Amino acid sequence: MTTFPCTAVLFDTDGTLVDSTPLIERAAHAWAGGYGIDAEEFLAGSHGRRTSDRIAEFLPHGEVRAATERLDALEAELLTEGGVVALPGVLDLLSAMNGLPWAIVTSMDTGQLRARTQVARVPLPEVIVTADDVTHGKPDPEGYLLAARRLGVPPAECVVIEDAPAGIRAGKAAGATVIAVTTSHPPGELAEADLILPDLTSVRATKAGLLLPESN
Repeated sequence: MTTFPCTAVLFDTDGTLVDSTPLIERAAHAWAGGYGIDAEEFLAGSHGRRTSDRIAEFLPHGEVRAATERLDALEAELLTEGGVVALPGVLDLLSAMNGLPWAIVTSMDTGQLRARTQVARVPLPEVIVTADDVTHGKPDPEGYLLAARRLGVPPAECVVIEDAPAGIRAGKAAGATVIAVTTSHPPGELAEADLILPDLTSVRATKAGLLLPESN
């Protein structure tokens, strides 16, 4: 193992810590037809972004809020059908951060975050930044800058862990080092990251930073 130095770790959630893909796809297909939207087209550019930001690319401004609320309600309703699980290595890593500060920065709203992490049994840190806390969603760096500030750590001393291009761009724009996992996108779409891993299975934490396999 080799140490990847950092003072704090900022995690994305969906696609990084939790796999909600089956839930998101079911809800999007149930929702899209009512607005004349092609569900596959909508899903193709939605990963890693706030729901309202993606919907705003399809509907007039005056319809975005109600449409967002409808999609959020469908996701909450369908959550009971399953399909939300912790991704490989996540539970082991988060259960042993060994004093390394960490936070979550997600494009989900607070209710979605708590519901999905509860189902997946993923613990939550003290510092959480959701879609409710920012004016501008990813790829804007606002969320990551806010999380670093709440932790009292310079962004340049943080490692961001992401799975989507929008999140990678947000982390880089914040000045952080970015590790990407290929849990939702192929490596070629994650090339802006500083390091690419298949998942978090081999990652461990110490007070000095993250421990990674020598081959990476």
